[in-house]
Order: sequence, then C-alpha cells, then structure tokens
Amino acid sequence: MTDPAGHPTREQLRLEGFELIDETLGFLLGCLKDALASTGETELLPFMPWSGSEPSVGSSPEGLPQLYSIGFQLLNMVEERVSADIRRERENVLGPQSIRGLWPKAIQDLQSLGLDPEQILEVLRDVKVEPVLTAHPTEAKRVSIRERHRALYDEMVRNEYPKYTARERRRIRQRVVTILETLWRTAEIHMVRPDIYSELRNAIHYLRDLFPAAINRLDEHFTDAWSDAGLPLDLLRSAGNIPRLSFGSWIGGDRDGHPLVTPEVTEKSLEALRHAAFELLHRELRKLAKQLTLSRHLTAVPDELQARIDELSFMVATEQDVREILDRNAEEPWRQMADLMALRLKEQTRGKAGYDSAAKLSADLDLISETLAEAGCSLIEEQAIRPLRHKLEVFGFHLAVLDLRQNSEFHDKAISQLLAAAGVKDGENYSEWDEAKRLEFLNRELDSPRPFLHETTRIGPEANDVLDTYRVFVRHRKSWGSDGLGSLIISMTRQLSDLLGVYLLAREAGLMDLTEEGLVCPLQVVPLFETMDDLDRSPGILEAFLDHPLAIRSRNAMTKHGRKPGQQVMLGYSDSNKDCGILAAQFALQRAQHALTAVGQARDVSICFFHGRGGTISRGAGPTHWFMASLPHGAMSGGFRMTEQGETIVQKYANLANATFNLELLLAGAAVTTARHRHMEAEPDPCQKFMTVLASASQEAYQKFLRTEGFIEFYRQATPIDALENSRIGSRPARRTGKKGFSISDLRAIPWVFSWTQARFYLPGWFGVGTALEKLKSENPAGFQELKAALEKSSFFSYVLTNVETNLASANLDLMRAYSELVANIEIRERFLGRIIDEFEKTSTLLAELFEGSMRDRRPRMAKTLDIREAPLRVLHHQQIGLLKQWRNHVANDQRAAADALLPKLLLSINAIASGLRTTG
Repeated sequence: MTDPAGHPTREQLRLEGFELIDETLGFLLGCLKDALASTGETELLPFMPWSGSEPSVGSSPEGLPQLYSIGFQLLNMVEERVSADIRRERENVLGPQSIRGLWPKAIQDLQSLGLDPEQILEVLRDVKVEPVLTAHPTEAKRVSIRERHRALYDEMVRNEYPKYTARERRRIRQRVVTILETLWRTAEIHMVRPDIYSELRNAIHYLRDLFPAAINRLDEHFTDAWSDAGLPLDLLRSAGNIPRLSFGSWIGGDRDGHPLVTPEVTEKSLEALRHAAFELLHRELRKLAKQLTLSRHLTAVPDELQARIDELSFMVATEQDVREILDRNAEEPWRQMADLMALRLKEQTRGKAGYDSAAKLSADLDLISETLAEAGCSLIEEQAIRPLRHKLEVFGFHLAVLDLRQNSEFHDKAISQLLAAAGVKDGENYSEWDEAKRLEFLNRELDSPRPFLHETTRIGPEANDVLDTYRVFVRHRKSWGSDGLGSLIISMTRQLSDLLGVYLLAREAGLMDLTEEGLVCPLQVVPLFETMDDLDRSPGILEAFLDHPLAIRSRNAMTKHGRKPGQQVMLGYSDSNKDCGILAAQFALQRAQHALTAVGQARDVSICFFHGRGGTISRGAGPTHWFMASLPHGAMSGGFRMTEQGETIVQKYANLANATFNLELLLAGAAVTTARHRHMEAEPDPCQKFMTVLASASQEAYQKFLRTEGFIEFYRQATPIDALENSRIGSRPARRTGKKGFSISDLRAIPWVFSWTQARFYLPGWFGVGTALEKLKSENPAGFQELKAALEKSSFFSYVLTNVETNLASANLDLMRAYSELVANIEIRERFLGRIIDEFEKTSTLLAELFEGSMRDRRPRMAKTLDIREAPLRVLHHQQIGLLKQWRNHVANDQRAAADALLPKLLLSINAIASGLRTTG
C-alpha cells in the first residue's frame, strides 16, 4: 500500500504501527518471562499474557493479577512509544502538516484563514494555556512503580538504536530483565492512603524535572513550524515568548470536602513549590554556565558585567564557594556571573538571603544577554539564554500557581460564624438568609475596608479554616508578591452571594488592597458551575457578578498591558454528568458556554473557561483537538485552563516525547480555535435543533433508571464501589461530606464512574442516549434522517456521540452479566440488568445507523487497542468477582480480620483492571 510515488500511505503506516506494537511487546514479555524465572515464579510461566493460555476460573495462580497488571503496564508503554515513532515516520513520509493538532498543521490552518503574520501574532499574544495538576484519587499506581516505568521506558528507547552490536543489545536486555525483577518485587498498591505531600512531590516531579525539557522542545517545534511556513523569525522574536504556557496545581489548595488540606498544608505546599522552582532554575543556570566559556582575553568584558560580578560576590553568603567560582573560572567572566547567580539561588533553598523576586533574577539574565549581544554572540543568546528566560517566565519562583477551592456551603458556615462573633443581628443564621437579604448586607459591607474582628480572634472551625488559609496567601504576597497565587474557586456556585461572600472573607483576612476607588481583590474569584441546574442559571449569576463594582475594580486592577479585562469561569464535567447523564450534561455545558460567552462579550470582558475535565469520557475526557473544535463559537478567547487528573497525568506526561506532544496539542489547538472564533463567522450547527429534545429524553431515561426502587442495592452489589471506598488510592475521601448512608448525591463523581468502569458497564458514559435517539426516530423519522445527514457537519454532536461510541465499545455485555450475578435479589438483578442490556443494544444499533457503520470498521486503531486487552481482562474480572464474593461474605459475617486480609488482593485486582482499561475515574 504505497502512493504513486512509492511512499507508504497512512494505512500502511498504521499497519506498521500495529506490527511494531506486537514486536516491541514481544521483546518486553520475553524479558518479563526471564525475570519471573529468575525470581522463582515458575507456576506463572504457562499463563503469560497474550500467550493464548488462560487459567480456568477459580484455579489461577496467586500472582496472576500482578502478572497481568505488569503486562498491561508494558502494553501501555509500548503503545505510547510506538505512537511517537509512527508520528515521526508520518512526518518523514507525508510531511509535518499531516499530523493533526500540531504546530505545522496549525500554522497552515491559521494562514488558510487569510491571516498575515501580524494577525497571527495578535492571536498568539492572547493565547495562554494552563494545565492544572490535581490530586483526585484516580491514580492507582505508587510513585515507586512509576519510577521503575521511567527506567524501563529509557531502556526501551535505547533498544531502538539500529547500530548497537549484539553485545550491547544483550546488555540492554539484561538491564530490562533486572528492572522487571525489581518491578515484580515492588508493592503495586498503597497499603496506607497517600498523604498530600506525597501527591505534591509527584506533581513537582513533572513540573521541575519533565516539563522544562518539554518546553525546550515545544519552542523548537514552534520555531521550526513558523520558519518552515515562510514567516519572518525576527517578527516572532520581537513578540517575546508566545503563545504562553504556564501550570497550575490544586494539590494543597483544593479544600472541597478534603479535611486534610489545612492552612498549614497550603503554606507548606507554596513553600515546596517555591523551593522546587529554585532547584529548577539553579540547575538551568549551572547548565548555562558551562556554555559561557568566553575568555576575557578574547572578548572584551563590559564594565557593567564586571561590576555585577563584584557585587554578587559580596552578596552571596558562602565566601568559600564564591572564591572557588572566581578562582576556577578566573578567565571566564560570563561563566562566573551565571555560577554566582546559581549559587545565590541554591542558598535561598537553605533559607539564606537571595533574589526576592523572579524579576531581579531576570534582570541579571538580561545583563548576560545584552553583553553577549554586544560581543557579537547572538547564537549563544538564541540557543542558551532565551530558553532559560522562557523557563523563568513559565515557572518563576513559584513553579505553578496554587488555586484555593472551597464549597459555597462551607463559606456560608464560615460567614455565619464570623457574623455571630461580630454581633451582627441574626448573623448566626446567614446560611438561611434569602438572596435579597444577603445581597443587601454584602453590598453595604463591601463598601467599607474595615474588618469585623481582630485577626487573632478565633471564631469557629469553618471561619478559622477559611481565614487562616487566606492569611497564608497574605503572607506570601508580602514576601513574594502575587506570583504563584491562583484563583479563589467556589464549587457549587448557585447565586451571586456565593461570590460576593468570598470578597467579605478576603477582606476579613486582609486579602484585599485599598485603592482610591475602594477595595480591590488581587486574586480572581471564580465561580464553578457543576450541576445541570447551576449551569442553566450561570449566565444570570455571571452577569450580576461582572456588573458588581468591586468585581469591576478588581478585574481592571489585574488587567495588564492594555489587554481586555478577563474573567475566569470554571465548568464542572463530573457532577453534571452524574446528575443527568452524558448527553444532557454535554448539551448543558455547551449551552452554558454559549450564554456565558455572550455575557462577557456584552461587557467587553474576555471569558477564560476553566474546564474541570476528568480522566474518563464520562467526566469530560476526549481527544484535545476534537474537544477544542467542539467548543461553541466565541468561547475560546485565548485563555484556556483545564484540570489534569490522576492517571491522565501519567498517560500524557510520563515521558518527554509524550509530554511534548500533548502540550503542543493544547497550545496549537488553543491558537487555531481562538483564531477561528475571532476571524470566522459563526455557522449554525445543523444538529442544534434536535439537541433539546434528545437531551431531555436522555435525561429522563437516565434519571428514571437511577430513581427506580432498588437501584442503590443493584449498584452497590453489581459494582465494586464498596471495595473502592476502602481503597488507598488518593488522599481525598470518596464522599463529599463523610455522611453515613449510600446516597448517590453525596458520592463523588470519581468513584461513581470508577465503579461502573471496573465492572465494565461504563454506564454513565452512554445510558439514555439510545432511548433519546429511538424517540426521535419513532416520533420524527424525517428528523432522524436529517440528523444523520447533518452529523458530520456538527463538530459538537459528532464529538459527543463518538465519545459515547467509545464507551459502548469499552463495555462488555458478558462481564456485565457476570457482575450482576453478585446481586442477591434475583428480581432486582433481572429488572436492572434487563434495562441496561436493552439500552445498550438500542444505543449500539442506533449509533451504527447514524455513523453508517460499526466502530471497528471506522476506527481500527481503537478496535485494536480494545481487542488486545480483552482476553487477560476477562480473567481478571472473573477473579475480581470471586474476591468480591469472599470479601463481602466476611464483612457480612463481621469477620473483620479475614476481610482485611483479603482486601489487598481485591485492591490489586482493581489496580490490574485499571491498568488494562487505562482508566479509573
């Protein structure tokens, strides 16, 4: 399969990728077999993954779940690596523009819009992408396991080098076997729940040790694409480092239902991020110093450079280290300068005086850059200084901005306690005040700069927690400025007072600035709209908030460089889906973004949407460039934030090639989408007129199913939700409030999705869609045909239905039946299983009709990745079902010791299945 010129086609490259997966996986499985033999696990050798030999149900060896889990981990790693290899081969054969979502294709798309270089730059200046790393309990692997994975990946890459001798390849194989031996003996699951600091250390690894190198590659990719498109490089350089990339974190700041995130934890998190930033910049300056070997005997040393070297020599505390630098590099002043800067940063991590802001460090870097330019060394500036300055812009002295998130109900309790302590009439009942009374009080109070109480006054648990946390931010601002401080996010925002109440609490804590016009909040107060009802009310809430005088003053105070004022709005993809099902939730999110965008445009305020997406389709996941293409016209103003949760961080960013690829998708996708929304006319979505009826019918079917008597009993017995509630995956509780009982509303969306996924129902990602499509087809046959014809022209609806199709393909009817056998009440079992199977088959049939063919025919790569996993997964699922029976029997008979002894095996099975499915919650 070649083109007329004899080059491989896309189809040939895809088949080569399949062959490469099989070949590389075979090599690693051979090494795993050797590792098992050397560790004495010979009883497992006949049942190696993908060997074609499966144990009979109930007679599998003890270590089989771990064996299959490692097998899936190897497969996942191989697929990631092969994807990178095939992208590289495709670029060689078909050209860089053949890869959708990356810079070469993106710049081609920008030019195809008729934009000249200046107009392209104007778009890029407004693009700022910020992935936000979160610690939601969706990562089932321990850090030790991921460290072994990184070592294994490095060896796998080395093995690709074609010129190694047989002896060198033998050594690589020996190292791989050794790593796999260690991996086999490394505990795979958490026996105790990880604490927040371990989660933070994991995030810091990516921020400090991986993303900086990815930024170098990203810049090179963008520069090459810009130049290859014939655009002037000097024009690009004059614009600075655009588009902008930065990072955020919720770890240590997300307090919503997480009692362990105390003010002390937040303070230590900020400190840890700051010290990690110092370590990163110290490392980069040391690397720079090694390149700055210009001799004073060959290059004239400017007076200002020598003066700054002398000044730094006296400012750095460790005299011996300074003397060593000056003596060792006596002939190399630029190297002396960079080494002294690095030493000053190193001392800062030890609590000694140093740079008090990233701007001061940047000034010293500018001095090096300017004096090198004067010496005619422009290439050194381009290749060494500019990348470091770019990292300083991205990471500063904070590494990532730390958001604070808290629930509106918690804030209500805090304000009630504050008002009661201040003697405000009926203040203790603030939570019960109607909205009119709240707004009258808040508007009056926010005209005054004075707090209610002295800052040392202790008020009540909720008030103390909020105010002490805000005071952590106050202290940070005094020492380091606002860099590193993110937004104040209010989950479950339901009315204007939920936002203004945060201003009141910020005033009380001193987290306000007093200007001639009045109080100003230096941080964005951000609504988080989550449930379907909240999404539908969101435009009115945002409208009132944007028009509030304090919000206007605060927004204007944060606006820089003459840009349009901006407002961040967060959208929750989890609770809306849990609340009303995938179709209604996606339509509600789309409808809300359209209306919220209009609210911002009417006030000339740029809305930056913060997408709270999860790791599964049920919680908003999906291919990045498809997701951006599906956004409503005008919703992308340049700013784009999104959560990166749990296992998605590992899947996207575990190695440099993958991290670079996924970050490039985000940046290039944001740029093209912004340009299209800005420079193209909105085109009506031909599927829009069907969405209301489809969403309504889908929601009705979904909610009717969940509200059917006996549903909780079926759900808790047919899925491993009870085992998940006993897992030690993340630091956060599975339930929001910790209340007893089994309400769906109190259960977090993550374990809700995780449990359905483990039992292979994938129910939140498709249930109700078939009923909605069937209703349309039966009541309006012509409309159904019109929908079918219009589907490919609707980026939004085709994206949603493609994701639904993926969930259906990942589900398994036979395994649904097997898990349903765990439901003791036969009538309940048959009633719910029958409805699930009916909806599943209905949805599958109607989607195939809409797409004119099965998923397997249209998406062979997806079919391949599902098929290769199914046989070992089937063994693991049946083993898990047996373990669930035993464990629940022990629990029911109050045999606590026996239940506790069995739990690690059950959790290992959960972990193994999660590895195979490449998803948790």
